[in-house]
Amino acid sequence: MNQPHVVAAPYTYVSKSVGNVMSWVMIALAPATLYGFWLYGWPAIFLWTITILSTLAGEAFCLRLMDKPAKPVLKDCSAALTGWLLAVSLPPWAPWWVGVIGGLFGAIFGKQVFGGLGQNPFNPAMVARVVLLISFPVQMTSWVSPLPITAADAPSLHQGLMITLTGIPKSFDAIASASLLGFAKTEMSRGVDLLHAFSEATAPVLSFEGFRQGSLGETASLLVAGGGLLLLWLRIISWHIPVSVLAGVVIPALIANGADPEHYLPATTHLLSGGIILGAFFIATDYVTSPNTHFGQILFGLGVGILTWIIRTWGGYPEGVAFAVMLMNIMTPIIDRVCKPRIYGRTRAGKPIVADKVN
Repeated sequence: MNQPHVVAAPYTYVSKSVGNVMSWVMIALAPATLYGFWLYGWPAIFLWTITILSTLAGEAFCLRLMDKPAKPVLKDCSAALTGWLLAVSLPPWAPWWVGVIGGLFGAIFGKQVFGGLGQNPFNPAMVARVVLLISFPVQMTSWVSPLPITAADAPSLHQGLMITLTGIPKSFDAIASASLLGFAKTEMSRGVDLLHAFSEATAPVLSFEGFRQGSLGETASLLVAGGGLLLLWLRIISWHIPVSVLAGVVIPALIANGADPEHYLPATTHLLSGGIILGAFFIATDYVTSPNTHFGQILFGLGVGILTWIIRTWGGYPEGVAFAVMLMNIMTPIIDRVCKPRIYGRTRAGKPIVADKVN
């Protein structure tokens, strides 16, 4: 009779599988995504579907080349989540080929070339987004206002398919405009007083309600934050990275805006515009590409937040979350080497714990 393989104590039990964790993350993303579908209509639904299917196809193709079974790996939902995160970071009316290129690049070059799940040094969705942003800046910065889309003149199913396949028709040109961060970047480059360029009071309201230009993952900050709180409650993620990411953006924004409000955006605008909340709860918290210790996670999150603020303020792109996450992904091995966890059964000084003698 075969004897079970016995290993030395201590033992641990983990109730959450990879598929379980990925499924809960997608459930947490679902409300904001569905709200984005309602805001932007059929083109957003088609782009989201195409991006996820392309990511799954890229994953299956690589597994086929390596003679590995695709079904068990695809069932863990990691590829679907990568495509989902990429899709909600894209302009809702981007052409179909943007989703295809991004999904394939994220799955193949962002993940599988490094060995698959658990081996990738960078977040695959952010790798794909950065490549798309650098390669196709026009398509990646063409935003549409959601306000007319909620009215009776919203594109029909056929019109939505045509927009995804052939681009935005001239009849919809009137609703194309810059995002809030893009508008601020343009006005700042022209030397316009940001204090009077737009009202700080309206920015948080527009961001929470979602009635502004942006991707599916940034137009409904309240729902994205709610999904992040669900992950915290389920203990799928801890508070260390999200809180430190948000603090890394808010603290320098408060200091700079307090010193010169005419040239630096207020903290509320930084916090409630762009993809910082999505990045804090859903992207920076990736198990594979973030540090292991709590102190290391705080350093990692602060780095993401501060770099995001720097890129938004002085960089060439209005949004810097993807760049900041990838830059800190590079630092993760160094952070893990410096911030080592205490070995079980030993003190922080490395000495073994000796139980008190019983008299």
